[in-house]
Amino acid sequence: MIKKCLIVLFVIVFSLSAFAQEQIPVEKSKEVNTEEKKTEDKDVIKLKEIVVTATRTKKEVEQAPGSVSVVTKKEMETRNIKTVDEAVDTISGVFNRRHSLTDTQSSIYLHGMPDQKRTLILKDGIILNNGYDGSASFTGLSPENIEKIEVVQGPSSSLYGGNAMGGVVNIITKMPEKREFILKSGYGSSWNRGESLDDLQKYYLSYGDKFFDKFHLLFNYGYESTNGFSKYMNVASTQPTAGITGWSYTTDTKGNTRYLIGDKGDNTWWDDNIGFKAQYDFSKASKICASYSRIRYKYNYDEPHTYLRDASGNPVYSYTGVSEKTFVAYTGAGAKDINQYNVNFEAEIGIVKTKLSFGLNDEIKNWYTQAGTYISGGTGGTVSSTPNQNYNADIQFTLPLFSRNILTFGGSFKQDTAYTEKSKLSEWKDETTITEMTNNYGGKGITYAVFVQDEILIFDNLTAYIGFREDWWETKDGYANQFGTGAFSETYDSRSDSAFSPKLALVYKPFESTTLRTSAGQAFRGPSVYELFGTYVSGSNTYSGNPDLKPEAVRSWDAGITQGLWKGAKISATYFENYMKDLVYTTTVSSTEKKYMNVGKAETKGVMLEIEQRFDKYVRLFANYTYMDARVKENAANPSTVDKRLTHTPDTMINAGAEGEVGPFSASLTGRYVSKRYSNDDNSDTVNNVFLSYDPFLTMDAKVSYKITKFATVSFSVDNIANETYYSSYLAPGRSWFGQLEMKF
Repeated sequence: MIKKCLIVLFVIVFSLSAFAQEQIPVEKSKEVNTEEKKTEDKDVIKLKEIVVTATRTKKEVEQAPGSVSVVTKKEMETRNIKTVDEAVDTISGVFNRRHSLTDTQSSIYLHGMPDQKRTLILKDGIILNNGYDGSASFTGLSPENIEKIEVVQGPSSSLYGGNAMGGVVNIITKMPEKREFILKSGYGSSWNRGESLDDLQKYYLSYGDKFFDKFHLLFNYGYESTNGFSKYMNVASTQPTAGITGWSYTTDTKGNTRYLIGDKGDNTWWDDNIGFKAQYDFSKASKICASYSRIRYKYNYDEPHTYLRDASGNPVYSYTGVSEKTFVAYTGAGAKDINQYNVNFEAEIGIVKTKLSFGLNDEIKNWYTQAGTYISGGTGGTVSSTPNQNYNADIQFTLPLFSRNILTFGGSFKQDTAYTEKSKLSEWKDETTITEMTNNYGGKGITYAVFVQDEILIFDNLTAYIGFREDWWETKDGYANQFGTGAFSETYDSRSDSAFSPKLALVYKPFESTTLRTSAGQAFRGPSVYELFGTYVSGSNTYSGNPDLKPEAVRSWDAGITQGLWKGAKISATYFENYMKDLVYTTTVSSTEKKYMNVGKAETKGVMLEIEQRFDKYVRLFANYTYMDARVKENAANPSTVDKRLTHTPDTMINAGAEGEVGPFSASLTGRYVSKRYSNDDNSDTVNNVFLSYDPFLTMDAKVSYKITKFATVSFSVDNIANETYYSSYLAPGRSWFGQLEMKF
């Protein structure tokens, strides 16, 4: 079925390409709303994309080293983008793990590098990877506020330090150049009630202006909520007793017989965000910008559903071997409250360009509960709270050296702080009813760094980039305490380490329409506060952090070509290899203790193929293919995992789509295929289409917009058009629709 759908989708895309080439004149290429460079070719005007992430300086995409992609504001508006991370999931080499608004496990993987903590996420200079475990929260970042997203794949520690092992995703928010007022209101639901996000509501309001040709101002507010759907199945290992009906046979991910007896309720959700951004232009080259954002979200589960009935038709929640608790186990509520502050200053003094930035990502609330014994509530539940902060500061200088060199250098500071407390609750449905603390732990991680990059124009068509960064990493104030059963109290000495991250890249243009690239480098990731100090007792088991962990390291290289074909058409191919060592891994110390250790080596090798055709603003067609062979190569803690695939990393991804605009209409159709992934490090979870499996899937989404007047636009979108049923651990959303009205003045 998947192969047939892929064939149909690709035929549609390239049939449209042939039709559009005959019908639509080509006038200009892709537009971006920010930095642009115009070049004339007879009657054709090209607007070349300018990026800053790849080199920390403004650079045309085709001149930038490495694999660089840009998602523009226009492209995000054409698709039904609900969260910012969805905007990048059709880029080759990028895997977005999240499948639903209510999924808190948002992770972007680049070049096969597993886990969010190995991809650096930036927003206007703020590091969004949190100070606890290195994950990043994309929820509450309204796509309406985003000007563009730049994605740089490949090791980037030579410029950005830790967390950039796989690359960098840089989210750049908009800044108004004139007065604008935007109001959006939308509603949607599942096509068949209960199969996707029911009663999804979204609202957005913003006001922007520019005063005296110097002062920019932007206020915004966004809100969304949903009644969700039942995605968390209740699967039992004990067969219901005689006389009980409603259950069905299933298996676990290893093929063992299990029994589907219900689900754990609809996963409800709401989030909101409020933002303020101001900028003052001293001159064309000098400005200061300050921003503040507050992001909140909360999720919960409503009453669980039992599929079981007794002989009289009454609902059954327990039987021999299965208690009522199974219907609420591992569920509960959770919430975050995040404050983000950022100040950026840019100035040009003589030939020296200076950038200075300060950022704080402050998760003042970060908690979740686990249910107790009974559906109705009561004791037995717990709440875990982990407020954390990430402070960062960065200074950069750029200046020309002689006639063919551009030197960029600077320094940075980063501090991660996190503290976790786990407590018992007298009422598990109320996170404020704390009775006693069971354990706590916390600490700090501090990094200082200097970096240098030299851009050398060797020939007019050959540019080299040579750079390195030295990071000095320190942990301090670490502690872990357990109260009651298995009580202990530990404090950890400060320790330090360093990492050297070099990189060499070449960009060669033998012809105007041909660009060849290659790069090689080394990157690292310092252990998170959780990996260092997260020690606690749960039941009869002890889970131990390791304050002696070393930084992870990766050596990588890649090579690629981008070839223009005819007007508006291009193809590209990239090959990459990553060699990781000292991977942090959970080892079994004894039958009752698990501990983080540096034990692993892994390799990822892959190829990315892309094709794109643009016909002015009327039609954009694209397709891309990614293959990644990501495997464990050494694991002293568990040798059975050697040559097994890295967890949660697909080997094949295919994306294709068409976007068009004719008169007042605009439309898009996109398709996304992702192959099987494994959650067990020995790849033993081979069975698909069961709860907790990670299934291959193909989804197709579409959106149509109509501009009613100069100020008003309506749109209608459908996600998962074919109503593909699959699991990504939890049940993924089925077909859904969404309608929206936008007013823009």
